[in-house]
Amino acid sequence: MTTRWSRRGLLAAAASTGTAVALGVPSQSNAASAASASAAQTAEADEFTTLRAKWRTLILGEGFSPTAEPFRSRLTELGTTASQLQSAMAPASGSLWPDLVYADPEPDTDQESYGYSGNLNASYNRLSTLAQAYCQQGTGRTGDAALKTAILTGLDHLHTEVYNAGQTRYGNWYSWQIGAPQALLDVCVLMYDALSATQLANYLAAVDHFVPDSAVASYSGTSTGANRVDLCRVLALRGIVGASSAKVALARDALSPVFPYVTSGDGLYTDGSFVQHTTVPYTGSYGSVLLGGLGMLFALLAGSTWQVTDANRQIVLDAVENAWAPFLYNGLVMDGVSGRAVSRGLSAADTKQIQQNDHLRGHPILASIVLLGQGASAAENARWRGLVKGWIQRDYYSPPLSDPSLGLTGLARLQSVVDDTTVTAIAEPTGHRLFTGMARATHRRPGWAASISMADRRITYYETGNGENLRGWHTGSGMLYWWGDTYANGQYSDAFWPTVDPYRLPGTTASRKVLADAAGGDWGASLPDVNWVGGATDGQRAAIGQYLKGLQSTLMAKKSWFCLDDSILCLGAGIKCTDGTTVESTIENRNLGPTGSHAFTVDGTVQSAAYPWSQTFTGAGWAHIGGMGGYVFPGGASFTALRDSRDGKWSDINKGGSTTVLNRKYLTLYADHGTNPTDGTYAYLLMPGATAAQTQARATATGWLTVLANTDDHQGVTVPSSGFTGVNFWFGGTVGDLVASDPCCVMISEKSDGTAVICVSDPKRMNTGLTLTWNRAVSSVVSKPSTVTSATTGSTLRLTFGDMTGLAGVTQKITVTLG
Repeated sequence: MTTRWSRRGLLAAAASTGTAVALGVPSQSNAASAASASAAQTAEADEFTTLRAKWRTLILGEGFSPTAEPFRSRLTELGTTASQLQSAMAPASGSLWPDLVYADPEPDTDQESYGYSGNLNASYNRLSTLAQAYCQQGTGRTGDAALKTAILTGLDHLHTEVYNAGQTRYGNWYSWQIGAPQALLDVCVLMYDALSATQLANYLAAVDHFVPDSAVASYSGTSTGANRVDLCRVLALRGIVGASSAKVALARDALSPVFPYVTSGDGLYTDGSFVQHTTVPYTGSYGSVLLGGLGMLFALLAGSTWQVTDANRQIVLDAVENAWAPFLYNGLVMDGVSGRAVSRGLSAADTKQIQQNDHLRGHPILASIVLLGQGASAAENARWRGLVKGWIQRDYYSPPLSDPSLGLTGLARLQSVVDDTTVTAIAEPTGHRLFTGMARATHRRPGWAASISMADRRITYYETGNGENLRGWHTGSGMLYWWGDTYANGQYSDAFWPTVDPYRLPGTTASRKVLADAAGGDWGASLPDVNWVGGATDGQRAAIGQYLKGLQSTLMAKKSWFCLDDSILCLGAGIKCTDGTTVESTIENRNLGPTGSHAFTVDGTVQSAAYPWSQTFTGAGWAHIGGMGGYVFPGGASFTALRDSRDGKWSDINKGGSTTVLNRKYLTLYADHGTNPTDGTYAYLLMPGATAAQTQARATATGWLTVLANTDDHQGVTVPSSGFTGVNFWFGGTVGDLVASDPCCVMISEKSDGTAVICVSDPKRMNTGLTLTWNRAVSSVVSKPSTVTSATTGSTLRLTFGDMTGLAGVTQKITVTLG
């Protein structure tokens, strides 16, 4: 079939020939030049046709049968949704659908204006849904003339009314520069043959107005990271739809600043961190957008004149396992790296009531990894498909192939992995990862995984903005997330965020001082004035510390986590506050779902299962939650246990959320430090998946673990049976056999082969020198980094480090032979 651009190419060629005739009979060389130019124009036109076809495939998916499940049902649902949207469409002044009014009576950038601009974005997204139903096979609306008319009517209405070259934007910049134009250009590709040249010119002029070339002129502001990738997608599609080689080339070239590693602000870090909005860990939300967007653009431009050839693109490919895989578990992506997206549960306007959660945010990342693999090496692609297959198989809580929010393209990619008999599922990796660039850590052991969220001078307490995540205040105060391999995968998925007590997030130490919604300011504006946050790891175990200062509070505390083979030891010390309110350290806050019947045992006695119920225990040695895990209190501890049936609404934490009241039952364990504590402490061992008998056995094995120090100056432990020693030196001093001249973190693993690995870091990033002495006989130093300027062995080991300020808190490893 002759396409519009090939017809235009012929007209251009004819015009060129006509000009030559007017000037006289062309010479043979002129004729050859004209023919060559004509051929080049035709080739370029054909290439744009090819790219439009590729984008259609990327939007609509491939490799699946529309009559096979789960695609048949999904396509039918798409057709039904399109019919409902078509019936509801009612073009009027200020709206295309009555429930999506985009006309702002007082256009500015306040919260109300954000809502109006968001409705513009949503209107184009609905037109994209209609176009997909029109183009996809098996929807029941495929090629429907009335549906096509509705789509064209909607496009013209929005252009005439609001999205045009004469409009001044209001509300959220994102709606005008990314959301609306992406959906508009998708529709232009899908409905290309139904649109007139005038319509296309009008729509492209609007895109040029809101997304000029200058939008990517500087890698700063809202043009970094995932946002830059989104802008490049707009420019690339605008170039492809409008046959502009310059626009496509600009989009390709503007991707290059996204690739290199960064040392501050937005982007990927060498340690696997991904930050957006300058201070927010965002692997699971903006990071997902970046990964998916790059995957689509790499696939779109592959093999074309504008193929992405920047050698730094390999950094993105490496990040699949370096940055994303550590935060994926059983198909979910951990909430600690999803920013304000954790508050996006049920939308007030969501008639289908699909609750967003960590699993539903994780599934698109799996699909993006599959797509990205098509442009990776054969070895990378095979390994990634094995990882994805494993995550799919293990996601018992929310099976990805039944994910109602996953698009057909993503569904088809995941189905292709499941159906590929040459792919063997890869098990969840074990090990420890410390992400100093974003104050996060993951600890993965056989049968479970955990994650720790902290905050420092570079990383915000939490992010709020757009009326979202209004009560995430304490998520950076040492929140300790954990999941089991076959249990507790709904812990944070099942309406956790709107129903949990936001002052009692597991792992955190917090003042009960009442905070206003969105306290601290939007977009991660509030940063604690602390430096000592980080730790040291050998890749399997770790010592981690956080100097905590409370958000809008006088609270200060030293918090440590020692990540061991089957458990995590949590210490707190120097807890002080003058807020005039109670301060608590939350040991656990398990979401037990709507029924909450899990047994709770303390020192062998099963406690009440009633709701509400609470009891304070003194001198307790251990506790256990049935089907979850155990808690050991070295030397005994006082804590309060609480069974609580809590109501909450998504609208409580997100202004666009549903007002439906939800109820979940919680079992909370917390240490009450009292009002205005001056030197509070806590110590407990978390044992995910342990039985009551295993927990009791660990509690009675008093020599298994020794707490070397738990003060405002130092925190440290040793586990002789596994050769582990970990110490957080908040100040220089002596702890056990270790002496440090300055603040640092030290972790030692003594091996059965007579060697030891000493891991040292400078979390403050301020040491111009450090001397560490280990009072242990060492015969030789096997390996050391260049930062160690001298190493003296003998009856003791003395290590001298040079300037550590430029190491970004990264662990320095020294291997020695024990004497």
